Amino acid sequence: MLYKTVVGINKQLNKLITIPFPQLEMGADSVANAGALMASKNAKKVLIVTDAMVHSLGLTASLCESLKAQGIEFVIYDEVKPNPTIANVAIGADLFKEQGCNAIIAIGGGSPIDCAKAIGAKIVRDKPVRRLAGKLKIRKKLPPFMAIPTTAGTGSEATVAAVVSDPSAREKFAIVDPAILPDFALIDPKLMVGLPKPITAATGMDALTHAVESFIGTYHTPLTDKYATQATERIFSYLTTAFEDGNHLEAREQMAIASYEAGCAFTRAYVGYVHAFAHQLGGMYNIPHGLANAVLLPKVLSLLKPHCEERLALLAEVIGLSTAEEFIEAVSNLNTQLEIPTSFPELKEDEIPLITQRALAEAHGTYPVPGYLIQQQGEALLTQFLEQS
Repeated sequence: MLYKTVVGINKQLNKLITIPFPQLEMGADSVANAGALMASKNAKKVLIVTDAMVHSLGLTASLCESLKAQGIEFVIYDEVKPNPTIANVAIGADLFKEQGCNAIIAIGGGSPIDCAKAIGAKIVRDKPVRRLAGKLKIRKKLPPFMAIPTTAGTGSEATVAAVVSDPSAREKFAIVDPAILPDFALIDPKLMVGLPKPITAATGMDALTHAVESFIGTYHTPLTDKYATQATERIFSYLTTAFEDGNHLEAREQMAIASYEAGCAFTRAYVGYVHAFAHQLGGMYNIPHGLANAVLLPKVLSLLKPHCEERLALLAEVIGLSTAEEFIEAVSNLNTQLEIPTSFPELKEDEIPLITQRALAEAHGTYPVPGYLIQQQGEALLTQFLEQS
């Protein structure tokens, strides 16, 4: 009863919160427009937030050239971890201030984008990062902010949330506020060409998880259904092509669109148990978020099927199938095609109760899940992912 009451209150609050859309710039070579867009916001010196791999691959080069063409200075912070930490956020915020920056650009996967959001939040609120966790704690406009994804999965360029890791507690927390939505979402599929197969697979399944969980949850609306179904159709049509041929520009572009659409859906309709468990696995073992979602998704859907069979059947129709069971099987088959593993080697049996407790606390306090799971069910779910000896 308490869970239903909390969800009901959250649903009413959700209706009262207006979530804007970022200004969308999309297409091959669109990164060349980054400088002009930031100049329109009076950017003088930009903190570029990225990770070492993105920087070393030269994916920041065209962005830097675009800024130089507009006379905009920049400083690069490329130390973001795959699961961005409290320290990453604090260091980035200090660098922004020390270097006299007045704008932020995130370029990379969901980790740099989430880190940049949290950096912006800390800049305007000037509090310890952990105290920014929760909903509507920011409520102040961030410096001019652009997000440039280099993977097609997180949709973070379209969302009002940032997930940060606390290594000392071995857990993750979220900052949720429309104030941290980027001003610009610049999606250039050329930045995704040649992405390694494992990253293509995991991030693509991350996008599918966003679409599916937003569709089966109880906050869904006609608008979020539209985005979620479009994203689902694109992912089933193009993800395996992008996986098999990393240079296929159309597949990369369609997956980038799908990621954005799924982001638009879940930032309004939220996610569910897949994310709740994935966040805990990421916090405990540093498992990449997209990979955790991919492994969990078909098993969680099977567990929830009695509570959302009709909605899953509608998703089945989107991809040319008929039943909820067929849709779940299609998700499992897609994982197989993408060489997604079926277990978590890092998972320790004696830590399953704690992981489950934390996941259920996250889900039941925030997410509009279609059915209610108890501790025993959560532990049984995770036990399926222990590496078989």
